[in-house]
Amino acid sequence: MADSHRTRVDGNDKVEKEGTIKRRESKPEFSEDEEMLMARMYRLVGPRWALIAGRIPGRTPQEMEKYFTSKNASTSN
Repeated sequence: MADSHRTRVDGNDKVEKEGTIKRRESKPEFSEDEEMLMARMYRLVGPRWALIAGRIPGRTPQEMEKYFTSKNASTSN
């Protein structure tokens, strides 16, 4: 009989080796309003991500900085 312990795997999981599951890091999604506020705050206070994140509930400074820098990396050249 098959193993009775099953692990659910969805589209965000990557199965490695025998039964080991590694969660893929997904990009956070920001609304248009959040993006506008983030850009406005960045122009006002610079890269003070904790201060900017404090204006958007549920967002961490790390995810905001990562999103902002990745989105603006191609436009800075």
